Amino acid sequence: MTTDSDVIIIGSGIGGSTLASAIAPSGVRVLILERGEYLPDSPDARDDVAIFEKGVYRSSEEWTGSDGQKFLPGNYYYVGGNSKFYGAVMYRYRAEDFRPRRHLRGNSPGWAISYAEMEPWYAKAEALFRVRGTADQDPTEPPRSGPFPYPAVPDEPALRLVRERLKRAGVHPASLPLAIDIEAWLARGKTGWDAFPNTGGAGKIDAEVGPLAEALTHPNVTLMTGAQVTRLETDESGSRITAAIIRRNGREERLTARHFAVAAGAVQSAALLLRSTNAAHPTGLGNRSDQLGRNFMNHNTSAMITLNPLIRNDSVYQKTLCFNDFYNDDPEAHAPLGNVQLLGRITGNILKAQIPGLPRPLARLVADRAFGWFLTSEDLPNPDSRVLVRGGDIVVDWQRSNMDAHHMLIRRTRQVMRRAGFPVTLVRIFGNRTTSHQCGTARLGIDPASSVVDPDCRSHDIANLWVTDASVLPTSAAVNPALTIAALALRAGQALAHDCRTRRSSC
Repeated sequence: MTTDSDVIIIGSGIGGSTLASAIAPSGVRVLILERGEYLPDSPDARDDVAIFEKGVYRSSEEWTGSDGQKFLPGNYYYVGGNSKFYGAVMYRYRAEDFRPRRHLRGNSPGWAISYAEMEPWYAKAEALFRVRGTADQDPTEPPRSGPFPYPAVPDEPALRLVRERLKRAGVHPASLPLAIDIEAWLARGKTGWDAFPNTGGAGKIDAEVGPLAEALTHPNVTLMTGAQVTRLETDESGSRITAAIIRRNGREERLTARHFAVAAGAVQSAALLLRSTNAAHPTGLGNRSDQLGRNFMNHNTSAMITLNPLIRNDSVYQKTLCFNDFYNDDPEAHAPLGNVQLLGRITGNILKAQIPGLPRPLARLVADRAFGWFLTSEDLPNPDSRVLVRGGDIVVDWQRSNMDAHHMLIRRTRQVMRRAGFPVTLVRIFGNRTTSHQCGTARLGIDPASSVVDPDCRSHDIANLWVTDASVLPTSAAVNPALTIAALALRAGQALAHDCRTRRSSC
């Protein structure tokens, strides 16, 4: 059978680009389809007013909430996907995250894969993204086969004082694992990187700068931009996908391959497969379990600002510290609460963008004394929390869970901050339309009756369909999912490359 490619990968974010880097050395013909274009370099890339107030990079695409109201999600469509704007935090899920466990309101079901099975892939992903960190500060750090590839990003002077204050307050501040070359980042501009895109090819190791650049060094790998996949076609039996239908330059094209990997993000991947109905798959491709689009998770998150009028924050990037003392167990709740980490530096302009009624001079005065924190608690899988397609609309019906744990995490963190000498703590809980850590809509598992893909991220129903983004995460844990997505994509890449080597007739 003549095809355009051996493998078509839909999406150039962390899942898609990492998969491409994994299979590129095998020599198979890989075509990566990206609906966006390369993000051009411009002064806006380091302009906090342009990014936070004007929203120059945000997509105009709207989704629909469960209340029927349209909203602008936090999705970006560029080469590198959402990782162009990510905070570059590359956490391993903790060993406990892979096992079933009780939460304050509900249970986490665990994974069909153990942490021990994932550990080698985490190590490979850290090397691919050149992660900086240290393993000797965080008591929840899982077992490792080796050290981080690079030393931790250093604290700025103001943050060294905060670290010492946190220690005296009784917690274990630890350096965040970061995919940041700090010298290269600061050489292009004195800003943080959280929500600021890397447009210079150095500094923040996102999907484009890391795995995609590696993949494209191989002549058998091609990237096609401006190519939005509208649906996938199968053969008459429905046992194999035969083509991706794309819109490009105002025209429809049909691209064929032997294998297809969907990595467009948890919402968009589910929507694509749900849209691709046919006689053999009337409820969506790979949806015999009726789990496609279900179990949508998104983390319960808050921003906290801590203030002491006598302590000035003169940091530039700030985002180097975290603590996980309440991650696995809280002495009062006897249940996991979550992660606390620094946000990127909150400038007066960023604060003004979040509180439009605040006069800019006052916003700058507050920002000079403010330290920003990001609090994350686990959102538990629920089949009624789901992504749907109605007509041409994507509907996100997020059924939030485990909020009691998040409210307790806020209380515990406030207590710590006051002991650390920050008498003022201001909190904003992010609402149902915050979609920064979306996951879970094509869950991974062993049982085809209750999951969409197997532990290699291959569809239970369609032999040549793979899903390699946050869709497959069976649980959300309470840390940033980027490294886990990359580790799973590397693992899937091994299986896909092996299939290509051993079944030359099919790849």
